[in-house]
Amino acid sequence: MLRDFVAIDVETANEEPSSICSLGAVFVRHGKVADTFYSLVQPEPEYFSYFCQRVHGITASDTSDAPIFPKVWEEVAKRIADTYPSACHVPFVAHNSPFDEGCLKAVFKVYQMDYPDYLFYDTLAASRREFGRSLPNHQLQTVAEACGYELRHHHHALADAEACAAIALYVL
Repeated sequence: MLRDFVAIDVETANEEPSSICSLGAVFVRHGKVADTFYSLVQPEPEYFSYFCQRVHGITASDTSDAPIFPKVWEEVAKRIADTYPSACHVPFVAHNSPFDEGCLKAVFKVYQMDYPDYLFYDTLAASRREFGRSLPNHQLQTVAEACGYELRHHHHALADAEACAAIALYVL
């Protein structure tokens, strides 16, 4: 059973995976939420597509004074070190993890940061194994509800990370 992990969610400004415009993280230790973190991020490249804006509601004016990704990740890395002091690598959890992991890898590359090859667990795949066809779909809000968690503010990175953490504790 997975008891120590970081549930993460990112929102992007446009079709480029590196264009993270917000990041939410939930730090779970011994099966309990130990810390949370949220930040807007100046996306790279720095433009917003109409489609992405419609999904999450974040605009260029929202991120104009936001930190760039390396500054945001400094804080995430610090919280990982503080929350899991004896762990070499703590696993990450995301709903549809190939998306979030791909975005992290892309933005690390853009800023020429060394990517530590984080181990990702995918709550989307886990929910398909756990619930099969008993759910109408395996979207985050549907799976969260099946796990007894009410997701409010879907597509807000921290709210989605919190829902993902609840799902991970239920199905992983």
